[in-house]
Formats: sequence, C-alpha cells, structure tokens
Amino acid sequence: MVATARPAKRRSLWWVVHSWAGFKLSIFLTFILATGTLAVFAHEIDWLITPAMRVAPRDAPHASWGSIADAAQRAAPDGALTTIFAPIDPWFAVEAWVSPEKGAPRRIYVDPWTGEVTGQHGWANVHRFLRQVHRHLMLPTKIGIPIVCSLALLLAASLVTGVVTYKKWWRGFFRWPHTGNTRRLTGDLHRLAGLWCLWFVALISLTGIWYLVETLGGNAPVEQPPEIGVRSPPTGRALDRLVAIAQREKPGLDIREIRFLEDQGVAFLGQDSAWLVRDRVNGVVIDPANGRTTMIMDGADLSIHQRISEMADPLHFGTFGGLPTKILWFIFGALMTALSVTGTMIYALRLSRSETGGGVRIAWRGMGIWRWIGLAAIIIALALTPFAIGGAG
Repeated sequence: MVATARPAKRRSLWWVVHSWAGFKLSIFLTFILATGTLAVFAHEIDWLITPAMRVAPRDAPHASWGSIADAAQRAAPDGALTTIFAPIDPWFAVEAWVSPEKGAPRRIYVDPWTGEVTGQHGWANVHRFLRQVHRHLMLPTKIGIPIVCSLALLLAASLVTGVVTYKKWWRGFFRWPHTGNTRRLTGDLHRLAGLWCLWFVALISLTGIWYLVETLGGNAPVEQPPEIGVRSPPTGRALDRLVAIAQREKPGLDIREIRFLEDQGVAFLGQDSAWLVRDRVNGVVIDPANGRTTMIMDGADLSIHQRISEMADPLHFGTFGGLPTKILWFIFGALMTALSVTGTMIYALRLSRSETGGGVRIAWRGMGIWRWIGLAAIIIALALTPFAIGGAG
C-alpha cells in the first residue's frame, strides 16, 4: 500500500497575526521594551554612577525645605530655582533644578539631613535618556509618542492571538520546558514566559494605548492655578512659612515636590489619601507675596477621566509601591523583552528546516522592510540624543 502524504497544516489567521506582530517589528519592539524595563530603575542607575546623589541615612530630623532651597540657590547663584524633589529613598539626596538664563538646567544635590550641597550635575543623565528614548524616541512628542504607543496595539494583538493559538493555555503555567531540542525548548520557554506575563502585557498594552489616546486629543483636563504675576522663588525662612501654610491647609499631604511657578506662585505637591495617582494632583498653591492659598488639589476629587490619566504612569512604571513594585516591574519587563527575542528565535528555527543559512540571517531576511524601519527609528533616536537632552556637564 502506498501511504498518502498529508497536506501541510495550514496556520490559522490568529497564528499569522501573532507571528507578524511579534516578529516583523521585533528589533524596534525589543528596543522599546528594553529601554522601558531599564527606565524602571533609571534613578537607581543614576544613583550608582553619580556620587553626589548618594547620602548616608541617619536617625535625625530632616533639614527644612527652606534651608535646602537656600543651599541649592547659593550653589547656583546665576540661575533660577524651579523645582525641588524629595529623596526617592533614604539613601538619595534631595534634587533641585536650577535654570540659568541660557542653556540647560542644572541639578543640585543636597543632603536632606544636613542641608549641605553634595554636588552638581548637568541636565543630561540616564533617567532623562531612558525616559525620552522610550517615550518618544527623542523626536517631537506629537510625532514620537504615537509611533512608540502604536506598539501597544501590537502587544494587545499578540496577547489575544497568543491565548487563542495556545490550546488549553491555563494548563501550562507549571509545565516544565522540554530539553534536548533547541526549537522545542525555545518554544516552551516562550509559552511559559508568555503565560506568566499575561497580566503584565495586558497592563502595559492598556496604559500604552491610553498614552496614544491622550496624544491624539483624549487627554484629561488639568486645572491650572490663577496667575498672580512674576515672583522670585522664596528660600530660607520665607519658604518654610509657606510650607507651614500648605501643611495647615492640607494636613495629610506628604510633600514630595515643590515647584516655583513663574507666574502662579509656589506649588507644594505630593501624596495624600488618593492611591495610584501622580504627585501633581495632590497639593497646595500659595502666593508667596502674601501667603494666600490660591488653589488646593485633591486626587480624591478627580473625575473618572482624570483618575485614569493620573493612574497611567504609576501603573506603567510600577512606582506606586516603592522598591518592591519596581523590582517586580523590572522582572516582568525583562520577561517581556525576552518574549520578543525568543519569538524571533522560534521563527528562525522554524524556517531553518527549509531555508539555507544561519538562524540570524534567516530571521533578518524574514523581517523584510520592517527591519530597516526598526533600525532607522533606533539610529535616529540615538543621533538626536545630544540635541534632545543637552550636555552632561
């Protein structure tokens, strides 16, 4: 008897979409995922390479905001104090931004306990690089953000098609990868990592799509304090008096940031009772000339539209829970990046049976014109970096 050859199994449309979404733009996608993952710990990377940011925690009262502002202003007398940030963690210094009449702002670091300046740094740093290259590729935001955020649509497509094509996927969470066969091992690792990343891919996709919606005109309205005329940034005891007024107006406010608004007074921003919101929605704005409160902001009063907008950043970067959530976000960000790499490997290994050449060469050819689009986006972003973030100083 002559055996009848079975026709080749046709791939479903779901599988085709999953492969295209994860493979054709894999170079660009991997770059965005990798920079976003590193951006979770961008401040910590800067802390490691910038000695002025490092302080020794101590069991003592903090220096007043006024004395810190005074020290920062004295360290850069030729510039205007614009913002002061509280330490991210006890081992971080306070960071103050001072803008000169010409050129990029400078960062002044102050010990939060002694009120002494520990050093200065230029505007460019790791955090600024990773934030801007991940967010908009150093391009104008109206161009760069839609390009980057369009990848969120691909991630969402990969999530849905991956679940549909993986039959009985809920059984695979604890299925150990098979060894001995490179192609099977890679596929098993890809599916295992994909399952454990389901919630994270969904979260990053949703927040990325929201950023796209905001850029296209769906951003939530942000209330602005009234104009009061130009005021010089108060420091020393003058600022401490304003801090006391802000704490009296809003007793639960944990001040994390002080903004010296050019024509709207001094804004004391931070965290209060509302959870999962940016610092900017909780605060008090005061006219430094007369100590009059011109605006009080409370995250608990936000509309649904505003609340969604303010939740996006804490959820996207995992900053809402401090170091523990940032570690978790970093781990799953690394897994997402690995998914992009292993997806490309699976494609190359599958084609290597029918095409000549190494796996990398096969994958490169298979990407077609999209490989050049991805590389061009990365090269342009890196080339624009010196102009977009200024000198390191």
